[in-house]
Amino acid sequence: MSISKIFFICAFFISSGLSAQYQIKELTAQKGVSIRAMSVPSAKVIWASGSKGMVAKSTNEGLSFDWMQVKGYEKRDFRAMHAWNDQEAIIVAVSAPAIILKTLDGGTSWNKVYENTDTSMFLDALHFSDANHGTVIGDPIDGHLFILTTNNKGASWDKMPNEFFKSDLKNGEAFFASSNSNLIHLGKELVFVTGGLSSRLWKNGVADSLPLLQGTSSTGANSIAISPNEKNIVIVGGDFANDKLATQNIVGYQKSMSKKQLIWDPLTVANPNGYKSCVEFIDNNRLITCGTSGVDLSNNKGASWEKISDAAFHIVKKHPTKIGAYLAGSGGRISFVEF
Repeated sequence: MSISKIFFICAFFISSGLSAQYQIKELTAQKGVSIRAMSVPSAKVIWASGSKGMVAKSTNEGLSFDWMQVKGYEKRDFRAMHAWNDQEAIIVAVSAPAIILKTLDGGTSWNKVYENTDTSMFLDALHFSDANHGTVIGDPIDGHLFILTTNNKGASWDKMPNEFFKSDLKNGEAFFASSNSNLIHLGKELVFVTGGLSSRLWKNGVADSLPLLQGTSSTGANSIAISPNEKNIVIVGGDFANDKLATQNIVGYQKSMSKKQLIWDPLTVANPNGYKSCVEFIDNNRLITCGTSGVDLSNNKGASWEKISDAAFHIVKKHPTKIGAYLAGSGGRISFVEF
């Protein structure tokens, strides 16, 4: 290679602010499909779902994908999902009628396990705390939080009573169905984040304000992640209508003990580059976050960030065994990056 070529390549990465160390490899794409949900139940199996009733599945670690359009739901947007293995999975269609479907045969057939025809319905995210117990969270109905729970792997669902919630929703406070990652389980606690005119962190029905951008319908928290050792929590968001704005788009907490009581202290974090729709711990120190503003990596729990790609992605999920992550977004793109 000539000296001029070497200089050009080096200059490109310096001027673009991107690292040549990390290469995001595209595994598959599907024109016109926006992916908002992924589930990676094992080292070999990857599921993804999104618009136009589309679901993708790989059983060979992303070497190839089978794309399937769920019959009868070709116009639905499946923005939440969970998979147990290559045969058993659940997908959630967001808006009215709210639908939850489950497959037991790898996606060949899908059975309806929940339906709600209320025209105000909008289901945002799904999370399982173990193999049997799962939670679906939806936008407020008549000013009340709407949450469904299951204790039988999603075979049936029950609405959580309003009495569970000790805090009331504020005007314009809701959820973003951007990446199926705005709720987690911390031990037995249900933890989730809201956005919009108000952005708050909810733990077992009690809400605390978040120091994030808020005040408009496009601002606030989008995603929450917990470290594998459950000692750190990171929340990301921002303003998706102004996705280059890199301020008040992250907050972190670290577990500590005070007088034998568990408390969460602020974690020192820096703002990643622009609006972020999803964040994921790769290990106890390494974080990856993505959005329409690009992909950022931190090796120190978010204390500093390195932008590794300008490419827009909606969701990121860590690989179960490798030090790497899958990313997905518009155009049905599913990609992989290894560190």
